[in-house]
Order: sequence, then structure tokens, then C-alpha cells
Amino acid sequence: MTIKSDSVKTPISLPGTKCFIHHSVSLSNYTSYRVGGTAKWYVEPQSWDDIQAVFEWIEKQQIPFTCLGAGSNLLVSDHGIKGLVLNTRHLKECHIDENNHTVTVGAGYPLPTLAWKAAKKGWQGLDWAVGIPGTIGGAVVMNAGAHQNSMADILINAVVAYGDGSIETLSRKDLQYNYRSSRLQKEQALVLKATLALTPGMEREKMLEITTNNFRMRKSTQPYDKPSCGSVFRNPQPKAAGWLIEQIGLKGYQIGGAQVAHRHANFIINSGNATANDIFTLIHHVQEQVEKKWSILLHPEVKLLGQF
Repeated sequence: MTIKSDSVKTPISLPGTKCFIHHSVSLSNYTSYRVGGTAKWYVEPQSWDDIQAVFEWIEKQQIPFTCLGAGSNLLVSDHGIKGLVLNTRHLKECHIDENNHTVTVGAGYPLPTLAWKAAKKGWQGLDWAVGIPGTIGGAVVMNAGAHQNSMADILINAVVAYGDGSIETLSRKDLQYNYRSSRLQKEQALVLKATLALTPGMEREKMLEITTNNFRMRKSTQPYDKPSCGSVFRNPQPKAAGWLIEQIGLKGYQIGGAQVAHRHANFIINSGNATANDIFTLIHHVQEQVEKKWSILLHPEVKLLGQF
């Protein structure tokens, strides 16, 4: 039986779990942009049993679901998201295989935390990720990367769940990785965990130095002091998106509370009172101006959720 949302006043407890489904939850506190409307339904599962119960509930209600991790590469519409938003931030298991030099981590595990953990062991392969404020789940889906490295270089496989409750283990090849993309961006699926292959052998202090330098470089060249989604556009070749935007004088350009960052032109920041529509409108303005000047259409790296 479908539940009428306007009749829900208290969270819905899922039988056999400690999991609750909440109604009308503002998503602005769950995205790095600090904007966005409400989720019609919202849940934070903490185990696979919870997820199974959530999927059973989704099946009964016949509603879609949307995955959310750190919310660092997302722009959520001011109109919110229909269906259920499933936040994986509590799925933080971490298993290190010392013999095979692999790590298996839950979808909600923070990417920078894992990068530092690897560096402290003298393992190479994740130092590029230290400045990316996302989770493993999002990194797998988006093929996150930096410094000419990406998830596609180190991923062994990812365990993925679908809305019908089925589970599949996908290899790097199965994921059909390309620059900042994978097949999961076109499917309604939830990354549960991923196994990554790292390279041992470097001295701990040297690996920490490399990772620290990567972190300092990102902090010094990117506006981490203001809410943003990270890089807004994919880099076309041979020029970077930030360079193309900067050359036409758009640094500092503002629509409402959304502004092209002075420090890095491929960042659009929330200057304090932006709406999702402000940011969305500025994204399109930048695209139009770059295409007019350079005959290049910039493709957004940020994922848009909801109705714009």
C-alpha cells in the first residue's frame, strides 16, 4: 500500500532494522554547495540489512531512489528530489589486505581519509585523491581523478546493488570507464563497496611528502573557503576549462549569490546566499560565453539532481 506523504508526521521505522525513513528533509545541509530543496523521502542505512529493507520499501511504494554520498559533486534543484534519497555516508567499512596490497572500502568512506591512510603505509596510487572532498561511492560512479590519475587506474571491482535487490560485482572493464564517466551514471544503482589495488614500496615519509604537496597545491589554487562542488566542467583538450573561462574575463562574474571563483575559474562558488537556480543559470552563462568565444561547448562535471 502506498503511503500518502502528507499524512507522515513521524519517521517510518523499517522492521528488523534501526533504520528510519524521514519525510521532507532539506538537502542543503547534505551538499557541499549548501543549496537545494527537500527530499520527499530520506534515509541513511548503516548496513546491508538496512539497505535490503530500504529496497523492499521502495519496491512496495513504487518510487525511484537517488544516491547521495558526501554531496560534493552535486547540484540539487531548489524544487528538491522526488522519490527517496539514500545517503551512504554511514557505509564506512575499511579492510586492508597487507599481502595483496588492496583496500576494500564502503561507499561512504571519505576519499581524502583513504588517501592519507595509504600514504602512511607508503602505498602509492591514491595521493592524487587527497584534496577531493568526496566518498568512494561517488568516486567510483564519476571516475574521480586529479593530476592525470583516476579511479580507473586503481579499481579492481565494485559491488553494486540495484533497486530490485540484486547485487552485482563489476570489474573495471564492466564499468566502462571514460574521462569522469562510467556506465553507473546511466543506471539506478547503488555502490556498496569497492576494492582498490595500490602499489607498496615507497618510504612512508616520502609518500607522505608527495601527498602533502598535492594537498597544499589544491588548497592554494582552489577556493576551498567557500561552498562549491569542485570543478564544474570537464576539461576539454588541449586547454583546461578554467583557462578558457579565465581568458574571457569571467573570473568574479556573479549571478545572484553564485560566482565564478577568483582563485580558479572552473569553480563556481556559493558566495553566501546563492540558490541552486543561481548556480544553474551561471553554469549556462559560462557555457554560452565559452562557446561564443572558443567554439567549444563545456560539458558539466557536476551532476544535476531534480528539476531545473
